[in-house]
Amino acid sequence: MKLKDKIAVVTGTSANIGGGIAEGLAAEGAALVCVDAREENAADCARYINGNGGRAIAATCDVTDERQVLAAIASARESFGGIDILVNCAAIFNKKGVLDMPLTEWHRQIEIILTGAFLFTKHSANLMIEQGRKGSIINIISTAGHQGEPNNIAYCTAKCGLLNFTRSAAMELVAHNIRVNSLTPTATDPTESFERAARWGRKGQNGESIARAFEPFRKGVPMQKLPRPSDYGQAAAFLASDDASMITGTDLRVDAGAIARYWAWDPSRK
Repeated sequence: MKLKDKIAVVTGTSANIGGGIAEGLAAEGAALVCVDAREENAADCARYINGNGGRAIAATCDVTDERQVLAAIASARESFGGIDILVNCAAIFNKKGVLDMPLTEWHRQIEIILTGAFLFTKHSANLMIEQGRKGSIINIISTAGHQGEPNNIAYCTAKCGLLNFTRSAAMELVAHNIRVNSLTPTATDPTESFERAARWGRKGQNGESIARAFEPFRKGVPMQKLPRPSDYGQAAAFLASDDASMITGTDLRVDAGAIARYWAWDPSRK
């Protein structure tokens, strides 16, 4: 129980990556505030954790709205006493390129990923400092934030910006005993996400066609298998725990070797 008696806020708690991270932190003993713009995502995640011996509350929140962010943080304080861990995972996908991305959609994607992380980091860190907590903040990146992916301009830009936001915040908050790191997922095995959705009580979702769509990604990574959301959950639990007490300003890549791969090497042709 690496995180016994800790309180964690996770933004973007869908049944995919954010839900896997929330469950992973809960499995290590943390109480969870499950935050999502969709009420059912936050509620289902919290309900599942509570039903399996954990402690969790749901908070519906647009991470770009400062009043809603403050309300979510206040709910963490009122329900559990404060915040020890923040995971900024909220994001939206909008795969458009520089030539066809409307300005309004560019702003919205950048604001959810970057401004949302800024607002939750600012106000969570202020609460940690006020309460004298040794905090841990984890920003969820993507391999798209390390490499140039075509026709995904806003997502790539925001995730890359979040990398340096992590480093800058880490340098600022280190004096307050708050560590700030990032975690980089890659294309993620969708099977577990559909299994999680079923465990959460959602019906009628068939992931077979989606799983087939991920085959080119699986063949392209050196390990020849894709990570699961639970893999990210274990990595986040490590970064949030005392096991990582000397780690700040660092990016932990859980990407099956994707970023390290030499560009001309095709792992599927071994």
